[in-house]
Amino acid sequence: MTRTASRTRRVLAVVLAAVTLVAVSACAAIPTGGPVRTGQSLKDESVSGVDYRPSAPEDGSSQSAILRGFVNAATGAQDNYAVAREFLSDSFAQKWNPRQSTTIRQGDGDVEQVGDRELTYTLTASATVDGDGEYTQAVRPTSSTLTFQFTKQDGQWRISYAPDGIILTPVSFGQVFQAHALYFYDPTYRYLVPDERWFLARSSTSTRIVSALLAGPADWMKGAVLSSFPEGTQLSLNAVTVDNGSAQVDLSQDALRATTVDRVRMREQLARSLSSVATVSSVQITAEGTTFAVPDSSGTSAVVNPDVDPRPLVVDGKAVGYAAPGTGDVAKLASGVGDAVAALSPESVAITASGTDVAVGTDAGVFVVQSGKKPVRLTDSQDLIPPSVDDQGFVWTAQSSNTRTITAWGFRGDQHQVTSTLPDGELVSFQVSRDSTRALALIDTDGGPALYVMAIVRDSDRTPTALGAPVRLQAATGTAVSATWVSDLDVASLGQGPSGPSIVRSTIGGQATTLQKPDGTAKAIAGGSGGALLLLMSDGQVLQSAGGGWDRTGVTASVLGIQR
Repeated sequence: MTRTASRTRRVLAVVLAAVTLVAVSACAAIPTGGPVRTGQSLKDESVSGVDYRPSAPEDGSSQSAILRGFVNAATGAQDNYAVAREFLSDSFAQKWNPRQSTTIRQGDGDVEQVGDRELTYTLTASATVDGDGEYTQAVRPTSSTLTFQFTKQDGQWRISYAPDGIILTPVSFGQVFQAHALYFYDPTYRYLVPDERWFLARSSTSTRIVSALLAGPADWMKGAVLSSFPEGTQLSLNAVTVDNGSAQVDLSQDALRATTVDRVRMREQLARSLSSVATVSSVQITAEGTTFAVPDSSGTSAVVNPDVDPRPLVVDGKAVGYAAPGTGDVAKLASGVGDAVAALSPESVAITASGTDVAVGTDAGVFVVQSGKKPVRLTDSQDLIPPSVDDQGFVWTAQSSNTRTITAWGFRGDQHQVTSTLPDGELVSFQVSRDSTRALALIDTDGGPALYVMAIVRDSDRTPTALGAPVRLQAATGTAVSATWVSDLDVASLGQGPSGPSIVRSTIGGQATTLQKPDGTAKAIAGGSGGALLLLMSDGQVLQSAGGGWDRTGVTASVLGIQR
């Protein structure tokens, strides 16, 4: 998976210019003998399933063997990477910062002697994680060469200089790190929006989660989401302890400025963000060791990962509505909305969560259809991709020939130009997330399909004004066809090539998976219920992802609609 414009260049610079070393192959140490003993109670750690116990340096080892041993030893985070530091000189051991970044490499690294006391290590990075836990996947794996210097210490070679950070194989990374979503509010406080981070699967996981939450959202999300914590709030003791499932979070006195409502929201943010830690079931907040009053409430009940109707939204002949799997029978959109949409001869359809507002793309332009009202034509432009709709009262249109001409239309026809920094190319798809905080864009470029996610910045009355810096994700190969939101963290893109459709599912701030190819030609993709995906094939069949493959739903359609 990958990450963005200004931020992407900065992160990849850290990764590919001065990255870091860790683990090719280290052995997992699992005791097989000895007496049964009572273990220590888990405090604030989410423990990895594999505990790596790397080997220390052996006497008489060459510079090359020391370098490779150092790389391997970085899988062992115990005692602040104590084993890895044994490969470093005494004067450098405490200067090396293994937590600055993590590089996930492809294949084996190459070691080359370039001087009497200098070696290089050349690797191909597929992804990186920075010190804040933000994951960036390289769009195209890039070779990087790191330099290491050596000295003799007590007659043995030791590393006197190494880049900060660690390097892991994909397998090691999956065993040493775990994904955790930090949660922030949308501007209406109706939704909790995830910000995926990756932290070591041990070593005070809960403390790192809370510290990152208090530091705020990732740069690319700023302006689109809010935190309920007063500015400047930090951990008072720089540690979160867990006692009988209760996370004890002691905040600095800045937290005392929070209103009663914000205190409830603070607890909800903490509880949601810590929910991925197996040892945490509740949260207790204090401020500088004293009681922090929070109303006895179940929280603000903000929606997490909004779902959609399990039935595909389709246009089938003159019927526009939800199709029953198996029979294919279409239940028309209520209150005459379905008939009004059908009368426009729709080529694309997107519906709000309420089911009462529909953006309709036609060969005569873009319309908005609302329950009990006449359709309103927003624009008659012909150079438009299928429109998107949000739950803040706006229909989004964009020109295929100009990635920076994006417009948000109020339902009454008021027009608002939205500033965009999307790169050049042919815009194929543009879709707003179900929580209305982010947008997904698929662009066909000279280098192939490019998929981006970006924040939606709005003014005080929630009118969209700008799109934030685009973050690049892995896209499907072939000719770009469509892209869609699958959940609050997952998106999918569709490409079509000579061998069939290409479908890639990408986690924002996480990893990507290439899905199995269905037979035939795919025309459109849409997110379904429960994280499922729907495909519209050229023969009108609607397929649904199932167990890694694709099943026929029994539904046929000319248009596959987008639900929010």
